[in-house]
Amino acid sequence: MKKLVMFGLMLLLAAIPAFAEENPAAPLAEIELVTPQNIDFSKCVQTFNFPVEKLFYMSILAINANNFEIEELQSKTGYILFRAVNKNFLMSVVKIDAEHSMLKITPADNVYFFPYGIVHNIYKYIELNADEQLQGLEVLKNNPAPQSVSTPAQQK
Repeated sequence: MKKLVMFGLMLLLAAIPAFAEENPAAPLAEIELVTPQNIDFSKCVQTFNFPVEKLFYMSILAINANNFEIEELQSKTGYILFRAVNKNFLMSVVKIDAEHSMLKITPADNVYFFPYGIVHNIYKYIELNADEQLQGLEVLKNNPAPQSVSTPAQQK
């Protein structure tokens, strides 16, 4: 009887690691996004199927959604300088034609050793929200500047 119980325990212990390992590739993918590594330039450039103005505003939204800090912004030339993980990045929005545009995210110091998640999360945010309509752009173009508004402290 003692041998039978020992044999049963050995089978049970041998089966536990098979049940514990669900998806070993998933943690590896997460590690690759946050670990600094050499990034190929081709991963820093992506083309989108919508106008350059929409891509510019979607890029600003993606930076804000990822809690990165915008250092400088120039809408006329289409570039955004932002800071993520103590490193400056230059984001350039380029018009290809009326319906296509390109987004290029490169490190400002030209050292391509950084976490890939910075670039990946921005592109993923833009792809997920590509069908969203931007609100308020026409209002800003057609309406004059708002009148000064007094605060409750100024009204006393």
